[in-house]
Amino acid sequence: MSVRVGMVSLGCPKNQVDAELMLGYLADAGYDLVEDAAMSDVAIVNTCGFIESAKSEAIEEILELAALKKEGRIKALIVTGCMAERYRDAVLEELPEVDAVVGIGANHKIAEIVGGIAEKTGISVYGEKEELRMCGRRIRTTLPFYSYLRIADGCNNQCAFCAIPMIRGKYRSRPMEELVEEARQLAAKGVRELTVIAQDTTEYGSDLYGKRMLPELLNRLCEVEGLKWIRVLYCYPEKITDELLDVIASQPKICKYIDMPIQHSSRHVLRAMHRPGDRESLTRLIAHIREKIPGVVLRTTLMTAFPGETQEDFEDLIDFVREVKFERLGCFIWSAEEDTPAFDLPDRVDPETAAMREESIIDEQSRVIDGWCESMKGKRLEVMTEGFDRLAECYHGRSQGEAPEIDGKIFFDTDGKKLTPGEFVTVEITDCMDCDLVGRLV
Repeated sequence: MSVRVGMVSLGCPKNQVDAELMLGYLADAGYDLVEDAAMSDVAIVNTCGFIESAKSEAIEEILELAALKKEGRIKALIVTGCMAERYRDAVLEELPEVDAVVGIGANHKIAEIVGGIAEKTGISVYGEKEELRMCGRRIRTTLPFYSYLRIADGCNNQCAFCAIPMIRGKYRSRPMEELVEEARQLAAKGVRELTVIAQDTTEYGSDLYGKRMLPELLNRLCEVEGLKWIRVLYCYPEKITDELLDVIASQPKICKYIDMPIQHSSRHVLRAMHRPGDRESLTRLIAHIREKIPGVVLRTTLMTAFPGETQEDFEDLIDFVREVKFERLGCFIWSAEEDTPAFDLPDRVDPETAAMREESIIDEQSRVIDGWCESMKGKRLEVMTEGFDRLAECYHGRSQGEAPEIDGKIFFDTDGKKLTPGEFVTVEITDCMDCDLVGRLV
C-alpha cells in the first residue's frame, strides 16, 4: 500500500514554490500525494516565520494536525519552511507531537525523510541555506493557467525589522538561461500568466552578473511564446530605474502593475528601519511611475507602530496614504522578532495604540479604494476568467490590476454564455462590491 502524503503550505508565494518543489521530490519517489493533509498518512506543514501572526498560524495548523495524529487518523507530522529553519530544534522541544523538522537547505531530502519516519521520530535535518534548490520538477498548486517564477532567494537589504536574511541567507540569483527555460516549460504546460518573484526582484542579477538585470530578464521572458501576462512583485523603491519602467511600459506582455513595499513615509521611522527615502522622494517616485506608465496599478505594504513611531510620524503616514492613493495596500503592525536589530529598540508603541493606527490606515485606504472603484465604472478591462461563483451566480477573474492570491477579483455576468477557466474576455465595469469590481461581459 502506497504512503499518502499531504502538505499545507503557509505564507508567501516564494514559500509556495518551495512546497511545489518538495511535492515534486515526493512524487518522483512514488508517494501518493493527497490535497487534504487531514486525509494523509504523513502530513507536512510548510511554515512561514516572518512575523508573530504567521508563526501563530503555523503553530495552530501543526496542533490541528497533531490532534488528528493523536486520534490515529494520520501517522506522522513533519514541519518544514521558514519557521523550521529559524527555530530548528526548538520546534521539536516546544511541539513534541512533531516527528521531523526540516530546514530549507534540506528540502531536497524530503522524500528520504518521509521514508525514515516509520523507524525513527524526533528527526531534525538541516543544510546550508545556500543548498536550497530553486529549480526542478514542481507539482504546481496554483490554477493551471498561472504560475510563479522565483528568480532568486535570500536578501541583502538588512532592514531592521526583518528576519528574512537570517532565515534565507544572502541574495542568490538564478541564471537567466535557466529562468527562461523554466518559463518556456511552464508556457508549454498551459501557463498564460507568469508572476516573477523574489524577496527583492529589483536586485536580480547583481550577484551573478555584477549589475542588476531585471529589465533584461523581463525582455527575455517576453519572448517566450504562449505567455500572455508577466507580472512583477516586490520591487524596492530605491532600485526602480527608468530602464525598468521603460520595459514595463513598452512590453505588451508585462502587466502594468508594480508591487513596491515602502513600509513608511516618515524619514525618522525609515532611518530607524534601516531604509532609505522619505515622503518627498517617495511621492516624487510614485508620480514619476504614473507618468511613465499611464494606468499603472501600484501596490504597497506599510508597517505601523515601529519602535519610536510618534503620533507625528503616524499622521505623516496616513496623510501620505490619503495623498498618493495607492490602488492596492496592505498594512501590518510591527512584530518584535528576536535577533533582528529592531528587537531591542526602546519606545515601543503600546498594543492598543498600535491596533488603532493599523485600523485607521485600513479605513483610510478603504476610502481611497472606494474612489478608485468609482473611477473604474464604464471602463473596459481584459480579464482572465478563473471560475464560476455559484453563490453570486456569475463568473470571476482578474485583470492586470489584480495579482493572484493577493488582490481581489472581478465579478462579471455573461448573460448565460459559458466560459472556460483561463479564457481571456473583455469586461465592462458597472459597479463595485466590497472593494471588488463588478461588470458584464462585452
